[in-house]
Amino acid sequence: MYDKVFAIFGTFMVFFYFGLGFFIIFSPLLDNFSNLSKALRIIFGIPLIIYGIYRMMDSYEKIKKSFFSKDDDEE
Repeated sequence: MYDKVFAIFGTFMVFFYFGLGFFIIFSPLLDNFSNLSKALRIIFGIPLIIYGIYRMMDSYEKIKKSFFSKDDDEE
């Protein structure tokens, strides 16, 4: 049961990392309210997107294992 909950939570976190990375890079709100240059925003945003890709692959494996494996022990 916990594996399924954490697999779903991991999927939501993938969207969070992608969203935060794209927000940092492309948001016009950060142009007005912060003094971060565009290069510094890219330096912070790209690793978040890359980590989101890593978490996406990891979540895919966990979902495949949790929901689609043939475990007869779980009755």
